[in-house]
Formats: sequence, C-alpha cells, structure tokens
Amino acid sequence: MSVDLARRQGVVELKQFTRSREAVVFTMAFPVIMILIFASIFDDEIAPGVNYTQYFITGMIATGLMTVGFQSLAIQIPIERDKGVLKRFRGTPMPKWVYFAGKVFMVAGIGVAEVALLLAVSIGFFDLEPPASVGKWLTFAWVSVLGLSACTLCGIAFSSVPRNARGATAVVTPVALVLQFISGVFFVFTDLPTWMQQVAAIFPLKWMCQGLRSVFLPDSFAAAEPAGSWELGKVALILSAWCVVGLVVCIRTFTWQNKYSR
Repeated sequence: MSVDLARRQGVVELKQFTRSREAVVFTMAFPVIMILIFASIFDDEIAPGVNYTQYFITGMIATGLMTVGFQSLAIQIPIERDKGVLKRFRGTPMPKWVYFAGKVFMVAGIGVAEVALLLAVSIGFFDLEPPASVGKWLTFAWVSVLGLSACTLCGIAFSSVPRNARGATAVVTPVALVLQFISGVFFVFTDLPTWMQQVAAIFPLKWMCQGLRSVFLPDSFAAAEPAGSWELGKVALILSAWCVVGLVVCIRTFTWQNKYSR
C-alpha cells in the first residue's frame, strides 16, 4: 500500500512538473541550448583525438543531472513550503517519506528523459561517440545514478537555506553556476587555477564530469586528468559520501513550514 502511495505521489509530481512550462524549459531545454551554442562555436582540438565539443558535452550531461536533482528541488521545495503545501501534507495521515519518494520518482523520470535528450542531440548533431563497450555503459549508469542521487539529496538539504520562495532562485542559481565554472564544464579542468581545482574537488559535479569523461572520451585522455587517470574508485567514493552527507543534513535540517515566518 505504501509503495503504491509513493508511486501515485511520483505521478502527481511529474504531472505538476510537466504543467509548468517554465520549469520544463529551464530544466530540460537549458542544457540542450548550451550544447547547441557552445558546440557550434568552439570546435578546437584540446588533445589528440579529442575536441572541445566532446569535452563540453560530457560536462553538460553532468550539469543536466545536477539541474534536475539539485537545482530544481532546492528551488521547488521552498516554494511549496511557502505556499503551505508541506504543512498540509504533514497534517495528513500519509507517511512523510511518501513526499520524498514522490520527489525521487520525479527526479528519476526527468533525469532519464534529460540524459536521453542530451545523448540524442549530441550523437545526432555533434558526432559524439556512444560508449563503446558494456563496461563503459555500466560506468555511465553508476556515475549517473550516484551523481543524481547525491544531487537529489543535496537539493533537498539545500532547500532549507532560502528564507522564502522569492529568494530561492536567487540563492540556488549562483551556486549551480559557480560549480559549473569551476568543475570543468565550460573549461578544461586542468586549465583552471590550482586553488579552483581544489575547491571543485570537494563537490560532486567535478567527479560526475570526470566519471562521464571516462565513458565518452578516449582512454588516452585520462593522462590529461589531474591525477593522470580517471580515478573511478575515487569518483564512486566521493559521490557516495555526498549521498550520505546529503541524507544526514536532510534529516537534521528539513522543515515542513517556513521557520522565518513564525
């Protein structure tokens, strides 16, 4: 019965998302638009057999997952909190975890659609080579799942930071943009200042980008990474650690009504 409630809540969340044209355009279309713009302008070779377009596309796939998991939830939940949606939900006999399960269901559905769309555009228009082996497809799967899980939990946790719904976008969007600039999405990671690389290495997006580069770029490019290898074990460890951190912060800080309006 509870599982069915979670599924129904997830369907409701997906319907609400698709009915908001602004959310659909920003979440789904923004990474595609960025790929179309940047990949059309920059096509320089950054390493033997690797051009900027290939490098940038892997970063935008990671960014798409971050947008779906972190950015959308960190903005959406404060809006629902301000509108009293969370307070009303808490007053129902429905288990609290069903609300979060619905969000996870929504993020998973949108995340799959986002990745499929980005891959279709990248492979169809910019000659991105799909993963060449079963092993690379498996790496693609676990990096995406771990990365999306970490971003989802961090998004729920960060939703307690904005003081109200009006400030949510202003608080969350700069954080997401800064992470993109320092994590090797728009620029080759090793071209960034050392201190910037060290800051980026704290957060999930850098490791999501690195893990996806191991899937779509030639193995020879691993030598161009800071450690001279893909460090997939470290990618898995740090993304898993962020899942734990996000979950702990969610449990300790999540509130069902705006604490600043009391």
